[in-house]
Amino acid sequence: MNRKEAEERAVHLVDQMTVEEMASQLRYDAPAIERLHIPAYNWWSEGLHGVARAGTATVFPQAIGLAATFDPVLIEKIGDTIATEARAKYNAASAHGDRDIYKGLTIWSPNVNIFRDPRWGRGHETYGEDPYLTSRLGESFVKGLQGDGSYLKTAACAKHFAVHSGPEKERHHFDAKTTRKDMWETYLPAFQACVEAGVESVMGAYNRTNGEPCCANTYLMEEVLRGKWHFEGHYVSDCWAIKDFHENHKVTRNAEESAYLALEKGCDLNCGCTYREIMPAYKKGDLPLSLIRRAAIRLFTTRFLLGMFDKTEYDEIPYETIACKEHLALAKKAAEESIVLLKNDGILPLKKKKGMTIGVIGPNADSRRALVGNYEGTASRYITVLEGIEDYVGDDVRVLYSEGCHLYKDRTSNLAQENDRMSEVLGVCKESDVVVAVLGLDAGIEGEEGDAGNEYGSGDKPDLNLPGLQEEILEAAVSCGKPVILVLLSGSALAVNWADEHVDAIVQGWYPGARGGAAIADILFGEANPEGKLPVTFYRTTEELPDFEDYSMQGRTYRYMEQEALYPFGYGLSYTEYAYQNVRFLEQEPVVSEGVTIGLSVKNTGKMDGTETVQVYVKAEHSKMPHGQLKKIVKLPLCAGEEKEINIRLESEAFMLYDENGEKILPSGHFEIFVGGMQPDSRSEKLTGKTVESLML
Repeated sequence: MNRKEAEERAVHLVDQMTVEEMASQLRYDAPAIERLHIPAYNWWSEGLHGVARAGTATVFPQAIGLAATFDPVLIEKIGDTIATEARAKYNAASAHGDRDIYKGLTIWSPNVNIFRDPRWGRGHETYGEDPYLTSRLGESFVKGLQGDGSYLKTAACAKHFAVHSGPEKERHHFDAKTTRKDMWETYLPAFQACVEAGVESVMGAYNRTNGEPCCANTYLMEEVLRGKWHFEGHYVSDCWAIKDFHENHKVTRNAEESAYLALEKGCDLNCGCTYREIMPAYKKGDLPLSLIRRAAIRLFTTRFLLGMFDKTEYDEIPYETIACKEHLALAKKAAEESIVLLKNDGILPLKKKKGMTIGVIGPNADSRRALVGNYEGTASRYITVLEGIEDYVGDDVRVLYSEGCHLYKDRTSNLAQENDRMSEVLGVCKESDVVVAVLGLDAGIEGEEGDAGNEYGSGDKPDLNLPGLQEEILEAAVSCGKPVILVLLSGSALAVNWADEHVDAIVQGWYPGARGGAAIADILFGEANPEGKLPVTFYRTTEELPDFEDYSMQGRTYRYMEQEALYPFGYGLSYTEYAYQNVRFLEQEPVVSEGVTIGLSVKNTGKMDGTETVQVYVKAEHSKMPHGQLKKIVKLPLCAGEEKEINIRLESEAFMLYDENGEKILPSGHFEIFVGGMQPDSRSEKLTGKTVESLML
């Protein structure tokens, strides 16, 4: 069904409603209108990395882990799988009259905010710090969720529009001030990409941007979203964000004024309760019928596009597809692709030897919570890192385990003395041939305001250090003289400076999903070759970062930072080596304004099959940005010894920048193009011993 037909049907249906009935449909928990045969519908469903909060589902790696795959094709497959399971759940629930929250077809994902500061607790819901990578993965996820059938498979939602990335504790009254240049260069591109991909809805953020609430923002909602981008879908508020207008932002006097302002600016759906004030405002003559009708038509257009009043090709998706064998295999593959090898002195991959002993220590070693992140579903089975190693080695290898310490407290038992597992750690390490320390965070430490249940409070991180006693048990393990492999499970960058100098290998596992422990075991033992790349910068300390509340991009992320990273954006090692040759322009006289085509060959010069992530960066001579920007990614599988020729097209868009007014321009002067498996920076060169190829224009 095309949008025009869906809208015509929506107009016909809405015009049969009373004003009260129209108004009732603008709430996320829309009631039934039985006389018009409209069932109740709850718009609030989550699918960030699997159908969430609705019972059993396939739990994929958290979004930040998916970002580390640098693989848009994989992300689209995952989006399609999530939509399949959402349809299966919707079919089963609605057949039994269950119209409850989290069981609908309007999926409030992806989160395409830019992870501009590593302290932000919700950063692991995003695709990282880079606008290009976030754009490509965001649009792929949207396409996967929505499908290419005659109806929308599910309706995706790009959130949180816009200029939103912490601090969490301030979000209900905070004003994110930014320049037009930063807005268009950093904060808006991924939303534009999602709109161009046909995303059906956009969710407004809690905060204000440049003085106006994001759920009633003239510039963002009217001029940009509906104006420049011609967005035709519906706009939804973040949950209870509209009541912030009068309670926290103080831009209105009461709930009635807030409801009017949000509707006037184009917020069609209220996640919250403020739109209960629509009818009192309407009856007083303060809120025109036209605004109520417009919103209702937009919302029913979406419902018709989803085929909620028709028979569709998705109605027969059976419940048995949920967490089926194929979906679980895809989740494991995604986890393997997401894992980033940060350091390896040659100890990895491990060789399984009969009679050997492996020590596994750390609070995340046997933690299910550290597998799943937030906005998660319930898995049919969880495989922790400890369990993954035990399953892999079987009875031939002894595995000794110690929790080591609490994730962030100073003891594991309230009645014990401080550091009550240290002697056990030392005992395990001294008896082991190799030690795997599984440390990091979980979504109880970093997450959304109100979700984090500990002394870290709002969900943001106070610093980039390993919390609690984790550093101490790591140092104790190293002191035993045995090889130590550090596996980090976290949704964000950690400043593991000591570990970088002292442990033998470091693996970044993110929150790898319910079967993540099996994927990590496969990486550790060489059953899979690590191919993940960092979607965020790993800094050395928070002291080098700008103020958390400063939304200027100066000094932030790989594009603007001036200091050397601990581990740079785009970095990740492999068990094999790749060589780049014959990098050249295919045009005899390449012209920037017409776009250029680059030819090159990549060879796997090692002894193990793998997949290289070819990265292309562009640096404009006259740009104030100190570094180049990622402009293209190509996933290139190569068997050991195999060489492939590829062509990479860079359209003129890749060379354009934004001026101080937010207008796109093609700057004068020369451009340098970098092609390789990493970012063109000195730290990446130092870590890999390689340089990237470059071309001048």
